[in-house]
Order: sequence, then C-alpha cells, then structure tokens
Amino acid sequence: MMTSLPIPLPAPFTVRGITFDPALFCAPMANITHSAFRRLVADFGGYGALFTEMLSVKSVLQEDLHHSPWLKRRPGDGKLIYQLLVSDVKGLPECLERLAPLRPEGIDLNCGCVAPKVLRRGGGAALFDDLERLRTVVRVMRRHVEGPLFVKFRLGHQSDDWRARLVARLRLLEGEGVDVVTIQPRFSEEPRGRRVRHELYGELSAETTLPIVANGDISAARCPADQALAFAPAAGLMIGRMAAVQPWIFAKWHQPALVVDYTDVWRRLCDYIAEDFEPHKALLRLKIVTPYLARNFVFGHNLFRAIQPAPDFATARERGSSFMEATPALQRSISPSGI
Repeated sequence: MMTSLPIPLPAPFTVRGITFDPALFCAPMANITHSAFRRLVADFGGYGALFTEMLSVKSVLQEDLHHSPWLKRRPGDGKLIYQLLVSDVKGLPECLERLAPLRPEGIDLNCGCVAPKVLRRGGGAALFDDLERLRTVVRVMRRHVEGPLFVKFRLGHQSDDWRARLVARLRLLEGEGVDVVTIQPRFSEEPRGRRVRHELYGELSAETTLPIVANGDISAARCPADQALAFAPAAGLMIGRMAAVQPWIFAKWHQPALVVDYTDVWRRLCDYIAEDFEPHKALLRLKIVTPYLARNFVFGHNLFRAIQPAPDFATARERGSSFMEATPALQRSISPSGI
C-alpha cells in the first residue's frame, strides 16, 4: 500500500525586504486568475502570494490600473505578483513604471509558456531559448523593478545537453539580479499531462543560489511519500489548476478539517465575477472556471452540462445554484487532469 504523507508547509522566505509566509503561491492561469477569482481565493487565505494571469506589455499600458480585472488589486488580496509576457524591451520600462503605483510584491517574467501564439511572438519558452535576448530583458527589468523579481520556466528543450543549457540560464539569472525562480520540471516539447520530474529539485537546487519554487501537478496537501520528499529542496510551492478546482486549497494546509459550503462558494464567485466584468464577459469567465469546480462532485459533469449552454449570466448562475443546493455527492479523489 502506497504511503501518503503531508507535504510540509514551506517555511517563509524573504527577498528584498518582502516576506512570503508561507511560501505557497497561487499560479498565474490564463483567463482564471483575474481579480474576481483572486478575491475568492483570498476569502479563504492560507497562501503567501497570488499571481495575476500573464499580462502583455501592451495590455498593461492600455488597461485602467484601478478598474481592469487583470490589473486591479484589493486590500484583502494580500501579496500580489504581476506576471508579464515579454519578447523584447520595447515599452517594457514604461510598463514597469506604470505598475509601480500598484505596489506589487513582485514582478514575474514568464519564460515557460509554450502556447504557439506566445512562441510566435518570441515570448515564454522562446525567450528562454534565446540567451542574449533573455539577458537584455532581465537586465532592463532589474533596472526598473525595486522589489522581488521572479522568473518562471521549464527545463528547456529535451536534448543531451539540456542540463548544461539550463545551468547556463540559471547563472545568467543569478548574475542579472533575479531573486526567485519557479521551475516546472517538464521539457518545452511536453504537453500538460506528462509526468512532472519533481525528483529533479534536489539536483537543480544544488546548481543555483536562487530559491526555487516548485510548480507542476501539485494537487493536494498530501501526496505519495517519495513525491513529498522530492519537494524538500524547494523553497516554495506553486499550485495552479488544483487551486481552480478548490480555491480553498491553501487554507486546507492550515485547516485540514475545513468544511466548505459549496453553495456559498458558487454565489460569491458569481458575485465577484459580475462585479468585475460586463455581462457577456462575465458569462465567459464563469464558463471557463466551471469545469474545474465541477471536479469536486461525483456527477460534476451535470454542472458542466448545465452551465455551458446557458444563454446569459443570470441563467448560468441560477443553474449552478440549483446544482449546489441539491447537496451533490463529493468526489473522494480529485484531479484537474484532462481539463
């Protein structure tokens, strides 16, 4: 029988005078980690910082800082790190200066996204591939960011020399003043769903002086014993899709017996989305997150089927409320795989 162990709560760490306590992070997720979703996660608490979804330089320069659901922050959010999609330095200083009044607790450079649209623009993993362009971008960011500077990436391309290539980039990031790296141990060619090599964190942490935040398929506060040990060298943990399934997952680390009122969660999520988005966009955002929430229930597909064809936000909200109020049976084993 496989032994299950709790993943130890990561100890706090401090960079540039900002302490992340605990070192648990809600990952940037496209179309999910907008202000409404962040507000819901914040209701439960338990994390060290939230991340925005990936933001282009152009969008930061155009969006309203205090009303945009991608940029705005609330006093109750706690620490917030803004993730940027960057391909070159055009507009980058202005972008960073524009974010400064929001007093972010960190800026994160995305060097891991492998979406074809992002790669064509030279961002994400394509930026990580280009050593000199990466150096130029990070140098400009360090010059304009007073607080913690994060960089998130994968292992690079799968090749015989991948370790040497990755170490070269770690050395570059160290030399250019990056503070924290988030590593998802998958190769750029590997789709989501492939096994994440968590066992590499020991090897990788020995190659750098930078704190490493572990990322990739961390789906519960408990996991098989060998996996729990693999996380030990990491300075922090970043949870993505499982936080979309259970926005209270960080609170569960502190309160394992936490009882969740699913009807209340649904109503608050709807309230927050309706407050931050106009009706059509609110409906789209609700439809995006519903498949994740549905994973909590034995017959969650019925929730999904009820929401996806809903013609308007009010109808979707009411259908979801009816499902929750029927006290649906809960899944014993929950995974976001396949979404």
